[in-house]
Amino acid sequence: MKLLLIGYGKMGKAIEAQAVARGHQIAGIVDPTHPGVSITDFDSTTVDAAIEFTHPDSAFGNVMTCLRQGIPVVCGSTGWLHHFSEATALVQQTGGALFYASNYSVGVNLFFHFNEYIAAKMHQFGGYDVQVKEIHHTQKVDQPSGTALTAAEGIIKHFPAKTTWRNEPTQAPQELAVLSERIGQVVGTHIVTYTSAVDSIELKHEAFSRDGFVQGALLAAEWLPGRQGVFGMKELLGL
Repeated sequence: MKLLLIGYGKMGKAIEAQAVARGHQIAGIVDPTHPGVSITDFDSTTVDAAIEFTHPDSAFGNVMTCLRQGIPVVCGSTGWLHHFSEATALVQQTGGALFYASNYSVGVNLFFHFNEYIAAKMHQFGGYDVQVKEIHHTQKVDQPSGTALTAAEGIIKHFPAKTTWRNEPTQAPQELAVLSERIGQVVGTHIVTYTSAVDSIELKHEAFSRDGFVQGALLAAEWLPGRQGVFGMKELLGL
């Protein structure tokens, strides 16, 4: 495949290395470290898919430009989902393809699956409160993480006592506390804890490296060309 990398930070460099190892070609890199290269320099005749890992402020514009250029785009940037309906509308308008995940790790997406299952069971029993905690490296800009928000949304969907979330401790019974910590070089840890007066139950995912995220993003880029619509890891993994 010919891949366009949008963003050349830690994830972009790791994706480049694994993509080349898998036999793919990097058709271009769009990043301030590569001046003079623009998404508009490419289209569906020159690249098979784009992989976008940048910043919340630039991700939406990058996705929209890819769609207008007819390029299937895999986006891993978080913090821009207030514009997601606009991106979805452009996918429908252009007949394009957008793959979005807040986290591309296969393990994390199994974590999401089990999180919803546990929430659906736990709400049947009284006496438990629930919270989400996420820990990331100090360079991570957005908080809570997109992964933590996906976990929170899964809980709210299946645990009727919680109707909204708050990014701080809360005593309001209807609010789900989503706690964020930024520590050193932590790749990403997410913990859902149910606590009662007599016990606690914890679901935890801890990433040891970025390799899982990179592998998932490349799987998505290999899977997406030829499809039309908006997709995520549930479709890719059949969950």
